[in-house]
Amino acid sequence: MEDKLPARAHNIAFSNRKSGSITGVKDVISFDLKTIVLETEYGMISVKGHDLHVNRLSVEKGEIDISGTIDGVIYSDVNSYAKKGESVFARLFK
Repeated sequence: MEDKLPARAHNIAFSNRKSGSITGVKDVISFDLKTIVLETEYGMISVKGHDLHVNRLSVEKGEIDISGTIDGVIYSDVNSYAKKGESVFARLFK
């Protein structure tokens, strides 16, 4: 029987659209000055903006701190990628 670990708590907090922290992060898929793509316990998150920087990343704790001008946050479901038979990377880089 497969034991599933409980999902980490997931929180997002931004301050004045200039800095923020996200918890419940499983992996950082990609990041550049305009987009940060994260995999969380509850799906994928894309943070869009300008001059985005990853200030602190702790994969063990599932935490990330970012700074820059934050324009938006978009959620998507990880399971929707698996259902279509494509990997997350294949879908992101089309």
